[in-house]
Amino acid sequence: MRAGSGRLVDRHPSLDRDRVLADLVPPPRFAQARFATYEPDPAQPSQAAARARLERFAAATGAGADDRGRGGGLARLLGRRDTSRGGTADAAQGVYLDGGFGVGKTHLLTAAWHEASGRRYYGTFVEYTNLAGALGFRGAVAALSGADLVCIDEFELDDPGDTVLMARLLRELADSGTRLAATSNTLPDALGTGRFAADDFLREIQAVGRLFEVVTVDGEDYRHRGAPRAPVPASADEVAALRSRDGATVDDFGALCEHLATVHPSRYGTMLDGVQEVGWSDVTALPDQNVALRLVVLADRLYDRGLPLLTSGVPLSELFTPEMLAGGYRKKYLRALSRLTALAREPRPT
Repeated sequence: MRAGSGRLVDRHPSLDRDRVLADLVPPPRFAQARFATYEPDPAQPSQAAARARLERFAAATGAGADDRGRGGGLARLLGRRDTSRGGTADAAQGVYLDGGFGVGKTHLLTAAWHEASGRRYYGTFVEYTNLAGALGFRGAVAALSGADLVCIDEFELDDPGDTVLMARLLRELADSGTRLAATSNTLPDALGTGRFAADDFLREIQAVGRLFEVVTVDGEDYRHRGAPRAPVPASADEVAALRSRDGATVDDFGALCEHLATVHPSRYGTMLDGVQEVGWSDVTALPDQNVALRLVVLADRLYDRGLPLLTSGVPLSELFTPEMLAGGYRKKYLRALSRLTALAREPRPT
């Protein structure tokens, strides 16, 4: 990308079916994540306990694959449900890291992927739903079935369609002997609460919950532990100056939000190919939930790539309205704010 030519609104990535599957690996930010590099907070014993649990899980994944067979076999012998959080002592097919944003769940999940053996996939919840959209449900099942491990970051049920689709997909993967690992800000039995008529889909939601042993990770947001407050917004001239830098994109924030509606969220990552830093001018509070949810996906892809962010306009803390932060997507919006603020602190490339 040439200096001075970068605008995300000029990018219209097409669907590449092969890439959708090939991209199911940990993002660049977590390429070196290992259990040894996870630093649990001494004040939060659940963090060290979660690391130990995931280490045992990863060590057993890929070993004895021939003995697992269909229906889980060895995988079903992994630990017990977390009875302290209301689970039963049933055997589980996988582990489910539950905790607030910024406690290191994604680090632990990617470490499990890196340190496990065998055929394995890693993606966010939305990337798996996008895979089913790209390949069709049967195609997605065929592509993933029999894998030793499928990792799902940011597990969340936002609508009835995703609920039914993921319940079926995970059940079929479990039946093929695949082990599952997931992260979420919400306990399995509470998925979908405040977002749709979850009571109408209790069977599917409970079926998802039965596949997992819940592992709780408590703590405060490490991204801002002891860090200075979020930087104040830059001036319009400072953001505009990014246009002269190689690998930089600069977009009017309103125009970017409109553009996101024309690009499928599964392609937001592709839209960032070759980008090294990002500028948004004239940032305003988001006008509605649909725009906000699309921006959350973009924030996740920016964070995956560790792209420094420079903005003008209102502070990032004012992106989401008080009404949004009080609603069913509160945790998702707070995660996005945490990640965008961390990107605003990232050193710019030299």
